[in-house]
Amino acid sequence: MRRLLTGGVTVLAVLLAAGCSTRSDDDTASTPQTSPTTRETQAASSDFGTLKDVCGPGTAGTSSVQGVSDDKIQVGVFSDVGFTKKSEFVDTAKVFTSWCNDAGGINGREIEAVSRDTRFTEVRQRTLEACREDFALVGGGAAMDSLGVKDRLKCLLPNFPAQTSQIGAIGSDLQVIGSQPSAGYFQYAGYYDWLLKEKYPDSARKVGVIAGDAPVTKVMSAQYEEAVAGLGGKVAYTGLYPVSGVSDWTPYAQAIKKEGIRGLVFLGDFASLAKLEQALTSIDYAPDWIDANSNAYGPAFPELAGTALAKQHNYAELFATAPLESAADNAATQKVIDLFEKYAPGKEVTYPALRAFSSWLLFATSARDCTTLTRACVYENARKNTDWTAGGLQAPFDLTSKEPGTCFSVVEATGKGWQPADFGPDQGAFRCDGPVYKYKGDYGKPATLASVGKSMSDLT
Repeated sequence: MRRLLTGGVTVLAVLLAAGCSTRSDDDTASTPQTSPTTRETQAASSDFGTLKDVCGPGTAGTSSVQGVSDDKIQVGVFSDVGFTKKSEFVDTAKVFTSWCNDAGGINGREIEAVSRDTRFTEVRQRTLEACREDFALVGGGAAMDSLGVKDRLKCLLPNFPAQTSQIGAIGSDLQVIGSQPSAGYFQYAGYYDWLLKEKYPDSARKVGVIAGDAPVTKVMSAQYEEAVAGLGGKVAYTGLYPVSGVSDWTPYAQAIKKEGIRGLVFLGDFASLAKLEQALTSIDYAPDWIDANSNAYGPAFPELAGTALAKQHNYAELFATAPLESAADNAATQKVIDLFEKYAPGKEVTYPALRAFSSWLLFATSARDCTTLTRACVYENARKNTDWTAGGLQAPFDLTSKEPGTCFSVVEATGKGWQPADFGPDQGAFRCDGPVYKYKGDYGKPATLASVGKSMSDLT
């Protein structure tokens, strides 16, 4: 199934429904993913959207840095592909490196992306392997990413992830992500402000939360309850469902109806959500809105929900990433689709793939601008970006700030699939007037260099 890009929902979603999606289901081995051995006779275009000369030839010179040779840069790509069977991060690595290397690499050095399969529970093992071999981690993610974060900091390994999942990893040191999440903040403030105050104001005091019954949901439920209240709403109902699955969702649907819930937050796998919505429809009840979250963004959920979507109103927020459905009006999104068709035909472009592409672009442009390629140079170059847009894939994001951005994008599920919602965008596909909500409760803190006895002065 798909993974949500914040907090514990990634962990919960993988636990509940690994392999439930109808998306790409091939199991990719942990082997280097490089560009084709037979190069095209003409170099690929090195521009990506508004980014110019992302990759290209050059005279790289010698290097003694781990993972860097005269003609190669080796980076690691984390994914839970062996557990989830979802290869989107591995596919994106293949596509990006093939395109970049065909254009000349990074100042003449080809990128070699090594897929490191974390298999859900093997994050620390893959981190230690990366610590011995890789220059950096790029364009990946693992549901249990906090298991390896201290080891990564001990070996001073920079990370440019597509997603971060657990509190220990979100906002951790030596990590640069192209947009949210940001440690200590509710990541969906703009989205929920729109839902509760503008789109469905009568729902604000009747919000319900249903989540899988796992320890991580206690933190998540508390975060949502606090944030909804902080934005002027109220969580009036919470429910847990067993991680082993539910044979009949009718009792949950009846409880939602009995409490008069008008806005529903669902934290779990979208296959279960589809069944719940069918149960709600069968008892002739529909909340004003359901936050299906980005787990459900893709063709599988509308297919599973079926006719229930005629009555149930599902939305998802995409961290200010331009939705795939806007590709006709967004050159950067269309570019990703075209590159996938060229270098990974038959592989699906997903929301996590778009996020991963942003991370690859951030890494490549940061490395390109280093006179001498070092970890410190790449990390510091990445952190200098004050309006990173990944060439137009996303709304501008200030990588120098620890606060979340104010832009957001919303999609809606319909019987014809997902489509951009009518949420009042004011900057292309995005709306950029969202509030910022900082948690008042203590939900844990990200790992730091100081926590492992290191400092930035150790990074070279």
